Amino acid sequence: MTQASFPTWPNVAADLVHVAAGRAPADMIITGGIWVNVHTREALPNHDIAIVKGRIAFVGPSADHCHGPDTQIIDAQGRYMIPGLCDGHMHIESGMLTPAEFARAVIPHGTTTMFTDPHEIANVLGLEGVRMMHDEALMQPVNIFTQMPSCAPSAPRMETTGFEITAEEVAEAMNWEGIIGLGEMMNFPGVINADTQMLAEIAATQRAGKTVGGHYASPDLGPAFAAYVAGGPADDHEGTCEDDAIARMRQGMRSMIRLGSAWYDIESQITAITERGLDSRNMILCTDDCHSGTLVNEGHMNRVVRHAIDCGCDPLIALQMATINTATHFGLERELGSLTPGRRADVVLTSDLKTLPIELVIARGQIVAQYGECLVECPHYNWPTHARQTVNMARDLHADDFTITAPAGANAVTANVIGVVENQAPTKALQFELPVTEGRVTAHGDVAQIALVERHRATGGVVNALVSGFGYTGKMAMASTVAHDSHHMIVVGTDADNMALAANHLRALGGGITIFKDGAPLATVDLPIAGLMSDSPATDVAAKAEAMMQAMRECGCTLNNAYMQHSLLALVVIPELRISDLGLVDVRTFEFMDVIVT
Repeated sequence: MTQASFPTWPNVAADLVHVAAGRAPADMIITGGIWVNVHTREALPNHDIAIVKGRIAFVGPSADHCHGPDTQIIDAQGRYMIPGLCDGHMHIESGMLTPAEFARAVIPHGTTTMFTDPHEIANVLGLEGVRMMHDEALMQPVNIFTQMPSCAPSAPRMETTGFEITAEEVAEAMNWEGIIGLGEMMNFPGVINADTQMLAEIAATQRAGKTVGGHYASPDLGPAFAAYVAGGPADDHEGTCEDDAIARMRQGMRSMIRLGSAWYDIESQITAITERGLDSRNMILCTDDCHSGTLVNEGHMNRVVRHAIDCGCDPLIALQMATINTATHFGLERELGSLTPGRRADVVLTSDLKTLPIELVIARGQIVAQYGECLVECPHYNWPTHARQTVNMARDLHADDFTITAPAGANAVTANVIGVVENQAPTKALQFELPVTEGRVTAHGDVAQIALVERHRATGGVVNALVSGFGYTGKMAMASTVAHDSHHMIVVGTDADNMALAANHLRALGGGITIFKDGAPLATVDLPIAGLMSDSPATDVAAKAEAMMQAMRECGCTLNNAYMQHSLLALVVIPELRISDLGLVDVRTFEFMDVIVT
């Protein structure tokens, strides 16, 4: 049963009442389990759950009165019965998968609800792309709610995207089925300065009675932060320390703390609960960005909950942060997030609350996975041809396109350099003295060259800058059409010839990620849909992604999940330095800066 066809509570209310009262038989009964009640933070042994029409009708010590001749009985065998896990903030495109394949990857990990912001595809294909993601999401056997993207571009005047999202389009999308609210409001300077469009988008969302997502990527917790909160965003996931989490909760926001493929922000923030003793109802667990390798090999929200527990969080509190807290935040407490009457029958059986093995997954009253195997179909949207032809470069590139020209007569220069920070989204604004060879600034030591290649409007534009932290050695280059959030093409390399080869390879391929070394490809992940996603199975994409990560290591990079760092180097709303198709951006001041200082 798809989300689009799943009956609303009013349509099945009588069935629920009759089954709970024993006047009609349940479709399914889970017997003899430990009921994890996230409303009261209790684990109650020897309980049954009766289900009808995909919803929970009854929970109690015995559901014998709900039995019928055709009732399906599932013996929990004394295992814990927990609510299906919810991801409070995420981008499906970061998995390099379509919604169908993403769902198929995470269902065996116990994720039954996702709140997704498809602002990646919005930058490439506009409102039409959002609609495609939204429509495929509604086709899935689990709950995928879509947040209408708020910021394409993420920072107006700092970048050029394939399409721009307008306040009128936001207002239109608020009427779509399955739109749960507004995606992360990344243009925080716009909100702080009362930008007319940003406030109009927020107002349209609030008029629809829906939730406004936040994104405050600044360490300033003074008046600027207060102005942002006053502007309407209801949550934020960009915190990196305990003070960030506390400030958000004190100001009435939900603090979303994340564990993605490369974002490790839980350990530093969950102390607000585990050590400071603040009310945990206002903290939510999420992933934000997980690539396919993480999903296949490590898990999804089960991984996040386990990590929170390993960081000292009580298992029942950690589960609340991944179930009822999330549902309540989005106004869905009566619909999901707990194992109580009337809610969707999203149930996970696990034998241990701390290590959280996912042994059986039920979504909307249907068994969807068991012991790591997905047992249901995840239908695919019929993606049109133009969604697969989005790498619009004017021409093949040459080594000369990747040139940083030094001042006349200089033997060395001082340059502004983007500094990558392992396991965090922010970068550092660094300066290095670099040699000059034949009038060109030369990549040296740990400093590599980075280029932003325009790929939406075939302008032929290439912006060159410098980056440090990847540790690359030899003659190599890595190119990707995944370049949050504008999603042009990012090329990082130590050699201009290899940079041109990598860029041209992706142009011919139609999008993806590739690594060249010494003039030959080491690994490629093809991402034909919008240059962001593949509709191949997650296991296939994960295998290619692992080969890509291994190729990065062969080129000298030892950073954890360095691909995620690579893909965010154009995200011009997270400090300190980023690159866009318009130049090198100082995100601390939202001004452009020269690459060469002297």
